[in-house]
Amino acid sequence: MPPARVLSIDELVARARSLAEGGPRQLLGIAGAPGAGKSTLAEQIVAAVGPSARLVPMDGFHLSQSQLLRLGRADRKGAADTFDANGYVSLLRRLHRLEPTSVYAPEFRRELEEPVAGSIEVPPSVRLVVTEGNYLLLPDDPWQEVGQLLHEVWFLDLDAEVRQRRLTARHEAFGRSPEEARAWALGTDEANAALVTGTADRADLVVRLPEPPPV
Repeated sequence: MPPARVLSIDELVARARSLAEGGPRQLLGIAGAPGAGKSTLAEQIVAAVGPSARLVPMDGFHLSQSQLLRLGRADRKGAADTFDANGYVSLLRRLHRLEPTSVYAPEFRRELEEPVAGSIEVPPSVRLVVTEGNYLLLPDDPWQEVGQLLHEVWFLDLDAEVRQRRLTARHEAFGRSPEEARAWALGTDEANAALVTGTADRADLVVRLPEPPPV
């Protein structure tokens, strides 16, 4: 992985604001391994930029639990093939071309462990769309088009031990036993992390925060 730059939240917010000034609408991606703090960083960027920014997470394109069970992928939930990648690309195309009416995006609800359609409105007035997820930089079709549609992509780096500890705590918080949580964090999550880390060299910026954001 390329060397990471240590940048503060304020520096990253300034970079995001500068990006937003580059056109009628700009799309910023934040990639990284599971548990790196992507969601928290994306939320902080959007909150700081204000009403002209909107967060559209990749996680809204999780396949439903019923589809994962049908496909035999429920035990790998979170892997690249457990998302509707084509649907995600289609939404990014619409956001990229700045349609004259609002675009509605799905949102993943952790308390339900399911995506909910039409949860996030992106009106034409939004100048900066921030999207975050594990697989923004995958070179495989159809994921490879994601990188082409985003104006800039950051890769958020974090020590593996810290990520794994956070993921274990997250899984416990959503109902898994300590043993199940640790097994998932070191199994499925870590396999996904290895794949995602291998894409960091495709990012415009590899960044570490001075103090990692909570998850």
